[in-house]
Amino acid sequence: MKEIQEKIKKFCKEYNLESPPEYRVLDTMSELGEVAKEILKMSDYGRKPIEYNEELKSELGDLLYSLITIANSFGIDLEEALNMILEKYEKRLKKGSVGSEND
Repeated sequence: MKEIQEKIKKFCKEYNLESPPEYRVLDTMSELGEVAKEILKMSDYGRKPIEYNEELKSELGDLLYSLITIANSFGIDLEEALNMILEKYEKRLKKGSVGSEND
């Protein structure tokens, strides 16, 4: 994950795509909306079972890129963050479910 974060950091610097974190968050929310829209289209807006469409891969890539730019803005190691969350979920699961009621 560190390599991916570094790759994104270099890409943003090379192409002058750096922007404040608040704009990164807005972009990430927009990209999440595009993922949701693609899933809606894949199910014909809930009228049929979801059928995978290659466009979802692109939209998830956009979302991941945006999320990584937020982490990079704050110097967050996403691998470390993910491991921390997995530990949290594991503790919750040992208590019965992943819900926060088990904190």
